[in-house]
Amino acid sequence: MTAELVGVPAPATAAPSLLEKAARVLAAFDGPEPRLSLTEVIRRSGLPRSSAHRILDQLVQLRWLDREGRDYRMGMRMLELGALAAHHNRLRQAALPRLHALHESTGHLVHLYVLDGAEIVCLERIGGSADTAVPSRVGGRMPAHSTAAGKALLAFGDPGVVESVLAARLRAHTPRTVVQPAQLRSRLAAVRDRGVAFDEEETFRGVSCVAAPLRGAGRAIAAVSVSGRGAHRELERLAPAVRACARAVWQDLFGPTRPPRRPTPTESLPAPDMSEQEMDTMMGWLWTSEWM
Repeated sequence: MTAELVGVPAPATAAPSLLEKAARVLAAFDGPEPRLSLTEVIRRSGLPRSSAHRILDQLVQLRWLDREGRDYRMGMRMLELGALAAHHNRLRQAALPRLHALHESTGHLVHLYVLDGAEIVCLERIGGSADTAVPSRVGGRMPAHSTAAGKALLAFGDPGVVESVLAARLRAHTPRTVVQPAQLRSRLAAVRDRGVAFDEEETFRGVSCVAAPLRGAGRAIAAVSVSGRGAHRELERLAPAVRACARAVWQDLFGPTRPPRRPTPTESLPAPDMSEQEMDTMMGWLWTSEWM
């Protein structure tokens, strides 16, 4: 005899989780109206009044939403994350062809990283199935102080971030990891002199890396790295190709650097004006220092 014949009820649908409720509230703002009242959020989300009101208050506290009188609108945190995602996507799309070309010319694993505090975050990984020595993945994190990309970004990064990394306890990942702040400062100075950074089995045993920053005349916005099991002399050989790749990605993003215009004798302002390229570069630095 079937369940229907004896009147056994069908399984009840599970109640939405708190995360699902919050997603419904945020999705309510996906429309032309910049501001919504509590009543409009309830209607669009389908949530009970008490649940919608409680979640709205929590999202305001987290800066995901702002409250103006009785209305709600998207907060600065939503705008920051949306802008950061768009920035990272533009960076990745510009770099992708260059990263593939670097992988094909070197035969090694290639990464694109950005700095987030004391860690680097992988935006792209180009390599074959045999590249298993580095357990990296897109979206994965690694320590900045022991990786080549991390040192490239710290060397040309925000001094405040560098000081916070140096002030923290530097963890040793292999016997070759640099954990003394003074020694790391020396390594970062060498990176600024040479324009490339090295990881000589400092993060994973048997794995070495070389990285170059993506930058103009200011702070780095990302770093390109090549990883492999080769000795340090192999990294030295690959360093020019990595530097060239990083330079090419930067030019794809912002165009070739143009020399500043010479002021004419009739101009009264002593400082030369900022070229369009220099303005783009400056905005890139501001963008990175704000959200990376």
